Amino acid sequence: MAPSAIVETTSYANNPILTPTEPSTAISKTPILESASPSLLHRSLFEQPQTVSSASGSYLTLHDGRQILDGCGGAAVACIGHGNEEVMAATMAQMRKVSYVHTLSYTVDAAEELAHLLLHNPSSTNAHDFEKVYFVSSGSEANDAAMKLSRQFFFEQGQSQRKYFVARRQAYHGNTIGAMSVSSFVARKIPYEDMLLPYVSFVSPAYAYQYAQASESEAQYCARLIAELEAEFLRLGPENVISFIAEPVVGATSGCVASPRGYFPAVRKLCDKYGILLHLDEIMCGMGRTGTYFAFEQEEVVPDVVVVGKGLGGGYAPIAAVVISRKIVDGLRSGSSVFNHGHTYQAHPVACATALAVQRIVSRERLVQRCAKMGQLLERLLRETFGESKYVGDIRGRGLFWALEFVKDKATKSPLPKAIGFGLGVQQAAFDLGVALYPGGGTVDGVNGDHVLIAPPYIVSEADLTTIVRVLKEAYDLKAKSLEGLDF
Repeated sequence: MAPSAIVETTSYANNPILTPTEPSTAISKTPILESASPSLLHRSLFEQPQTVSSASGSYLTLHDGRQILDGCGGAAVACIGHGNEEVMAATMAQMRKVSYVHTLSYTVDAAEELAHLLLHNPSSTNAHDFEKVYFVSSGSEANDAAMKLSRQFFFEQGQSQRKYFVARRQAYHGNTIGAMSVSSFVARKIPYEDMLLPYVSFVSPAYAYQYAQASESEAQYCARLIAELEAEFLRLGPENVISFIAEPVVGATSGCVASPRGYFPAVRKLCDKYGILLHLDEIMCGMGRTGTYFAFEQEEVVPDVVVVGKGLGGGYAPIAAVVISRKIVDGLRSGSSVFNHGHTYQAHPVACATALAVQRIVSRERLVQRCAKMGQLLERLLRETFGESKYVGDIRGRGLFWALEFVKDKATKSPLPKAIGFGLGVQQAAFDLGVALYPGGGTVDGVNGDHVLIAPPYIVSEADLTTIVRVLKEAYDLKAKSLEGLDF
């Protein structure tokens, strides 16, 4: 999902929570003149996004000639950078062979080879009992497909009473009705609340910085979260629950939040106890972004189904995937032997060939390992630069997936007032200084709190990492200075 402008307009004026969809990495400050209004529906009707004329490596070149260092990979997407000739050649080669087939009747080598590579990738660090892969065009579609697949798994077994999904607050799984229903991105859901899926419930986020009690150890906090999850399963009746859905490292909603140690193994054990499926969403944090091929590999757990996207195609093609365990496949195989779902563009030949080229480069160039190594440098730079900064409450992340959470008071961890728009202001100042970052609002509870996310391409150089952090600090200082003398 490409970022978009977040702008208050009259349609949101009377709602203190609702703001347009997603923060921007490039906001134009000049309103679009009515006479020059573009035909394309942008995310804002008030402000026009910057026009990018070309892109190469870690840089975007704007229409006016300015170069922008892509410090966020768009939305943690551009994992191998922009303008890779090998990927473009693979795309053209597939188009010359076959550009489209209907998957009801046909397949192509590119799709089969990409699926095999996902199941047997040399960058993956531990064995997984996955058997099949299902390709779609977006992360939202992937999560919808995984939800339907999980429901069908139980339906095939005669357990049609299972209809509940349990997810976590402060999580985001997509913008389609199904994926939005299991998300808690407050601003995005408000216009659609009365038409979302009814059989969804939420438990607390595994977000120690804001939600662990001062008296709790990490183990105690983890135990409290697991007790809450089990209580929710019991409230619903565990025999009625399809799956528990979570991001191993939470992305856009709260900014690179990892769970406390032991959390996911305990979740896995709990799901197994009640026969509930574990569905992990790695659309943003997977495909090497956190320093391992699958983010869950750092959690010592294997899900029943995992969805991946963004870094799968690296931005060169719209593609995402559902990676499916042998357990689920066997469930379908022993029943109808059909997945009762489909899309016109599923396993699209060109998208699959493009993603295959991206993943071959990731594997050949050992970019997952490089991501982990460069992530150590990024962490050091961020901690050295922002450790004493007044409004930086938390510095967190893994691999090349890091965030700063901004607060009014470090002692209380209370967020800055929403009206200040601190994170968005930092992002805008950084963009004006030549670096694109990814801001987020509603960090703490969907309304309050803000952060900025750093997720450059895996190919980013040490010099560019240094530039990203230096410019981020300059932008932070500018925004912090603007608060001097304010009473808030």
